[in-house]
Amino acid sequence: MKLVYRNLARNGPGSVKLVPEEEDDLWHAYNLIVPGDTLQSVTVRKVLREMASGGRDAERVRLKLEIVVESVDYDKEGSVLRVRGKNITENDHVKIGQFHTMELELKRQFTLTKELWDWLALDTIQQACDPTASADLAVILMQEGLAHLFLIGRSITVTRARIETSIPRKHGPAIAGYESALKKFFEHVLQAFLKHIDFEVVQCAVIASPGFTKDQFRDYMHLEAARRDLRLIIENKQRIVLAHAPSGYKHSLKEVLDSPSVMTLIKDTKAAQEVQALKDFFNMLTNDSARACYGPKHVEIANERLAIQTLLITDNLFRNSDIATRQNYVRLVESVKKFGGTVHIFSSMHVSGEQLAQLTGIAAILRFPLPDLEDIEM
Repeated sequence: MKLVYRNLARNGPGSVKLVPEEEDDLWHAYNLIVPGDTLQSVTVRKVLREMASGGRDAERVRLKLEIVVESVDYDKEGSVLRVRGKNITENDHVKIGQFHTMELELKRQFTLTKELWDWLALDTIQQACDPTASADLAVILMQEGLAHLFLIGRSITVTRARIETSIPRKHGPAIAGYESALKKFFEHVLQAFLKHIDFEVVQCAVIASPGFTKDQFRDYMHLEAARRDLRLIIENKQRIVLAHAPSGYKHSLKEVLDSPSVMTLIKDTKAAQEVQALKDFFNMLTNDSARACYGPKHVEIANERLAIQTLLITDNLFRNSDIATRQNYVRLVESVKKFGGTVHIFSSMHVSGEQLAQLTGIAAILRFPLPDLEDIEM
């Protein structure tokens, strides 16, 4: 994210002008823009014009509008952020008070004004504008005839490619067809690899599968790299690693990120820290349940007793449409940090965030046991 202009006070009013430059940035904007904010940007609106013949003609017009935000919707497939609200600027085509939906896209500048810039909003801007905060890891999940290529950044896991090929059975007279179909499948995966993986940005690429599919693909890739002089692969051989996965589907991503060999490679990335924190929480819940709790009420009580060592919370909770509820979560995080606790804000666009969301979206590892929490209704 490019920061063009900033004029704001911490815990006070102000505005920023930003330009989203990659998909992660739209996700940051989604977390930053909340109902009640004011948003200004160039937008497109369909307007009706009177024709000389007396009829009407529809035309799309580019306008600069400012709206008071009422709802925000993120389309991860199309990489578009839609913000709906009431217009507050005088305009030939849109009356004051009329509803309009702005679409924020990559490279389209916008100005955001808030009455209150809390630490969470400031932290989101800092993360978004950090030049090192790009995709940390690329993962290819594959099985014979199916592959998915994922880019895992600080805030979002993006499916970059899905390759599906029909492969005949390995046995009997169809064996020749099997070999050529498998080679064709590997070539499609290789092309996706070359198109979507940039080692200037990605720390490492993990190829994972059940059985030996990953080994066969790696061998094919290295042979083709030598034959075609593919520098991207030849120069980054050490950064391409193999791992086991139960299948080529997205749900296997969690197990790949959990594996020690992958964790060692990505231990400094945000995604890895989230996976490790969740793992520690589940271990504590299993082995010493009085030192782990989840659910807003239990976590709130644990915080009042200054018992929270590590707080795990999903970014979804900060998007609550009720401002008071949202501010409660902001204060909770500030309180945990103030008394020396660690806070992990999980992205709901990562598999670990999806898993935490199934546990109410908030959990904590405690400094000391609180066995009486079990008797309090959640």
